[in-house]
Amino acid sequence: MTATDRTPADLLRSALAADPARPLVTFYDDATGERVELSVATFANWVAKTANLLQDGMSAEPGDRVALLLPAHWQTAVWLVACSSVGVVADVAGDPARADFVVAGPDGIEAGRACKGERYALSLAPLGRRFVPAPPQGYADYAVEVPTYGDRFVPYAPVDPEEPALIVAGAEYTGAEIVERARGEAEALGLLGPGSRLLSGRGYDTWEGLSAGLYAPLASGGSVVLCRHLDQATEETLTRRIDTERVTATART
Repeated sequence: MTATDRTPADLLRSALAADPARPLVTFYDDATGERVELSVATFANWVAKTANLLQDGMSAEPGDRVALLLPAHWQTAVWLVACSSVGVVADVAGDPARADFVVAGPDGIEAGRACKGERYALSLAPLGRRFVPAPPQGYADYAVEVPTYGDRFVPYAPVDPEEPALIVAGAEYTGAEIVERARGEAEALGLLGPGSRLLSGRGYDTWEGLSAGLYAPLASGGSVVLCRHLDQATEETLTRRIDTERVTATART
């Protein structure tokens, strides 16, 4: 991480330059038993492909709003940083009727139909699998479309860090504010630099959840063990996970 990083996309570029092989996001779903680990390089690859989908496939432009009707999930983290890369506003759990585009998981499909723009659906199945036999009516399947896009991303227009980048729980943040807040909160979350691993069971529907579950680990050079449905894990399972994942701090609620 460098002092010149002003957006989440900048933070990811710095992380990629520093140590592309280290883990960045390790995701658990305690309802399905899924575990996925993404290195910085793998995460950045997904971000680049998704940003190219936004820019070229959806014709999204800086200032457009994307309603993200998604839970705390590794693919949601990808979309958040991809939005930052393009300069579009990630509106977490936002009103689809007011959005230019919608990206929805299974629980957000019906609500997302209020969006008049393009809609993409994520199955959230293990390993990022596609919908079977077909995506919901009115939606394109992200898992089918995203692999066709390039592994490198260059925005058509520079992203202004002082423009809105995120809306969550009714509050709006610029890219620069996201970075500044995440850096300021990292130490309190127990992220003390490279090698720190924060286990987060918080949802992505609040700033606190987004900070612990993505932005603060990214801003500090640490990593996150992101847990969905953590309330379904036993204490024995959680203790074992903290040990095997070399967790250094937790944010369970």
